[in-house]
Parts: sequence; structure tokens; C-alpha cells
Amino acid sequence: MCQAGGLRKLLFTLPRKHLSRKCGLEISPSTQIGEGFYIGHPYGITVNAGAKFGRNVNIHKGCTIGQENRGHRKGVPTIGDRVYLGINSTVAGNVTIGNDVFIASNTFVNQDIPDHSIVIGNPCKIIETDNATEGYIINLV
Repeated sequence: MCQAGGLRKLLFTLPRKHLSRKCGLEISPSTQIGEGFYIGHPYGITVNAGAKFGRNVNIHKGCTIGQENRGHRKGVPTIGDRVYLGINSTVAGNVTIGNDVFIASNTFVNQDIPDHSIVIGNPCKIIETDNATEGYIINLV
């Protein structure tokens, strides 16, 4: 007899393994993901199992949500609600990304980002603004 937990694991594992091989999409079943999570293009995305995502997060190809193994930022990111992660962006370490944050393509983030911000570049530059993600977040719930 199949237990509910085992069936859920099987139903999640099969498509995940297929997407991992075909697209390079690596998201652990243990990752905490809020409602409205949207993957724009599921290619080359790596998410650490300990990462936490709020509601209505949009992530695009080439993104890495990773861990730092030493120093004062040792750990994994926590990402707030209504966050847009552009193509090839990286968020690493024990950092908190606030709500309504737009992280531009090719941006490297290893520091806390306040609510209502646009983040650009490497090293990242923070521009605080109202409605930072307006028109960018798809699949709002």
C-alpha cells in the first residue's frame, strides 16, 4: 500500500529529475516556496535546498540562489514577496531580500536588500523606489 507521503514524493521526484536533466533546473523538494512562484524559462537555475521564497516570486534562466559557507554571511537567502530575479542573477549567503524588489539581469547580491528596491550590477547598487516590480511580476495570487 502506498502512503500519501511516498506518493507525493514520487509524483514530485519524476518530473523534477526529468527537468533537472533536460533543462538544468535544480530545485529541491525541501525548498520553501510561496504561492505564485513563477519560472520564466527553466534553464540553468540552481536553488539551494535551504532557501526560502515568499509569494509571487519570478525567477528566470541562469539564476543561482546559493549558500555561503563561511564568514558573517554564512547560510542561505530568504527572499520576500513580489521579487523579480532577472536572467543570470545570483543571490548568495544569509541575506534577506525584502518585498517588492527587482533584481536586474546579471546582478550579484550578497547583502540585505530593503523593501521597494531595484538592484543592479556587480557589486550591486540599490535604488529605492515605490512599485519596483510593477509590470514585471507574472502569476500574482
